[in-house]
Amino acid sequence: MAKLLIVHHTPSPSTQALFEAVVAGATHPDIEGVEVVRRPALAATIPDVLDADGYLLGTPANLGSMSGALKHFFDTVYYPCLDATQGRPFGYWIHGNSDTSGTERQLLAITKGLSWTKAAEPVIYTGDPGREILAACTELGGTLAATLMA
Repeated sequence: MAKLLIVHHTPSPSTQALFEAVVAGATHPDIEGVEVVRRPALAATIPDVLDADGYLLGTPANLGSMSGALKHFFDTVYYPCLDATQGRPFGYWIHGNSDTSGTERQLLAITKGLSWTKAAEPVIYTGDPGREILAACTELGGTLAATLMA
C-alpha cells in the first residue's frame, strides 16, 4: 500500500481549516490503496519520511518565512533522506496574513535540493479561507493521494 505523509504546522484556525480540507481530499472514498499519515511538523521523523511514497506540506507564512516547525522538520530529515527520497511527489499549501513569497521560495529551494517532484499546484492564500480555497485544498489532498494510487 502506498503511503502519503502530510507534514503540517497548524497553529491558527485558518491553517487548521486548510489542513482538514487537505486531509478530506486525501482520504476521499474514491482514493484506494493509499494510507494517509498525518504528522505535526515537530513530530515528523526520518522514518516517517523514508516510509512515505509522497508528501504534502502545510505551513503558515511567518514574517516572510515558513514556520520554524516546518524548518525544523526539514533540518532534521534533509540529509538522512536526501538520496532515498529523490523523485518522490509532493504538494504544499501556505497560509499567510500578507506576503507568502518568501515562504514559498524557501519551501521550493528545500524540495528542489531533495529532488522531490511537484505533483500538484500549490494552494497559497492570505486572509480567512473561504469555500474556494478550502475546495482547492481538498483537491490538493485528493490529487496527491491519487498520484500514489497503484
